[in-house]
Amino acid sequence: MDEAPLSLPEDTVGLLEGIATTRAIRRFRAEPVPDEALSLMLFAATRAPSGSNRQPFRFLVLRDGERAAQAKSLIGTAARAVWAAKAKAEHYDEGSARVPDSPKARLAATMTRFVEEFESVPVLVLPCLVRYRPPTSTEGASVYPACQNLLLAARALGYGGVLTGWHQPVEPQLRALLDVPDDVLLAGAIALGRPEGRHGPVRRRPVAELVYDDGWGCSAPWAHDPPGTRFAAAGPPRSRVSGNWSNGA
Repeated sequence: MDEAPLSLPEDTVGLLEGIATTRAIRRFRAEPVPDEALSLMLFAATRAPSGSNRQPFRFLVLRDGERAAQAKSLIGTAARAVWAAKAKAEHYDEGSARVPDSPKARLAATMTRFVEEFESVPVLVLPCLVRYRPPTSTEGASVYPACQNLLLAARALGYGGVLTGWHQPVEPQLRALLDVPDDVLLAGAIALGRPEGRHGPVRRRPVAELVYDDGWGCSAPWAHDPPGTRFAAAGPPRSRVSGNWSNGA
């Protein structure tokens, strides 16, 4: 007997469009995420692949409970300290950052508001990995695809979010507060909610700069960007030759 088809709500965007337009969302409306929408996002997250299909990922969801408020406060305090240090070290108050509408100034303003208002994030999801062997350099492959699935599902449902590492400075306190076992990896902290702004095409480097064909550094003439693609110049140096970084052409 044939299985009944999976019944899912209609997406607001197609899969490829969603991939190309899912931005990191750090500004949220002051409204809760409905249970049904949150459930669908987590359903999508749990469909992600994992090593040997062990499905070692777990998702600790923090909304408006007492421990959730304490956890958000812990992470928010850490986020403000980390961002303050980063802003100072990377001169976010100098140069182009002084030009109000420059990319650097916009990012600084967004990040500052994000960390200052962190406690008001509608939903905070802590993606975790239940370890079944000693830590390895590849164990993230069994949890981070699930994080991306969650963010793509949020985009499809009209929500948005961002994966952060703000939890790291206060991980021991979080473990104690939330009863997280020692053999569980806290892989991140995902803020979720209804975007205050909007999603839109993300800017990345041209695909031809990032894809090689048949050998390191060999151009792939078949790799090209769809018409209308917008690009970013940010990122590490353009090429690496003989172990030394160079800007390339």
